[in-house]
Amino acid sequence: MKRPAVSLLLSLCWLWAAGAAAQGVAPTPAQEEVFRITVKKSIFASSDVDIPVHVFKPTVTDPNAGLGPWPVVIFSHGRSGSPAGRAAMKAPLAANSDAVRYWHAKGYAVVSALRPGYSENTREDPEDHGVRWSGGTCNGQADFAKTTAAATLAMRSVHAWVVEQGWVAKNRILLVGQSVGGLTTVAACGQNWPGVMGCINFAGGAGGNPEASPGASCRPDAMEQQLANPGKSTTVPTLWLYSANDKFWGAEAPKQWHAAYRQAAAAAGQNAESEFFSAPPVGQDGHSLHSAGSRFWAPVVTAWLYKHGF
Repeated sequence: MKRPAVSLLLSLCWLWAAGAAAQGVAPTPAQEEVFRITVKKSIFASSDVDIPVHVFKPTVTDPNAGLGPWPVVIFSHGRSGSPAGRAAMKAPLAANSDAVRYWHAKGYAVVSALRPGYSENTREDPEDHGVRWSGGTCNGQADFAKTTAAATLAMRSVHAWVVEQGWVAKNRILLVGQSVGGLTTVAACGQNWPGVMGCINFAGGAGGNPEASPGASCRPDAMEQQLANPGKSTTVPTLWLYSANDKFWGAEAPKQWHAAYRQAAAAAGQNAESEFFSAPPVGQDGHSLHSAGSRFWAPVVTAWLYKHGF
């Protein structure tokens, strides 16, 4: 009997689990460069906004290895629930993070930007979806389409900058995102940007509040629609990873979101593969899967990269 593709992927993952995390994380911190690019004014922002783009190129230890071009991961960060938290963000990824070291070990450069509405650019909040919590009850618009569109527009500007760089392998780009950045990644993947060969969504979504409503986000039905829509047009493989104890969304809603994505893709005649991985609980809140759960996701991502020739 033929084994389903997802089962085969997970079998490979656990066969490799003992050594893959160690093989996928380089031992030395990355060197960081910071550039500035402009996100043009739009319906989400009243003026142009200059944002910092943090670049982590692989460390070249072999003088014969050259200086690229390298395949590139464009990483989209999550969203703090408070203005103070968004203002306090100084970098989307740390140079010594497991994620940066993992991608460097695979030969990828990593590019991450602080979108408008974060760090020094908090005069306006383009990604505000309007959700407000009163105790355990959410109120407001839950305009997740606005959040998604604003964040995707910013990341499109980052992508446009990336493909102009001489050190980039322009047809070997992966989009990767966490939380609202994961939602952004799924949406961007549906736009089929040049050179993008696949997309990885870590705990994507919006409208959660782990303190007021642990495990139950605001309007998960609206988020399901938002995450399903890109399935109609996505032409490259995607990988979705969520943890069983994610206090923003819970364990079941993300599975329903992914099922809706696959249904939308099938209805539109799209056959690009999309896979879902449910990680075991990570710490006190599995929403930290990307930053704190590399022992779970590294073998899964490695198997996915291998399967698709990335």
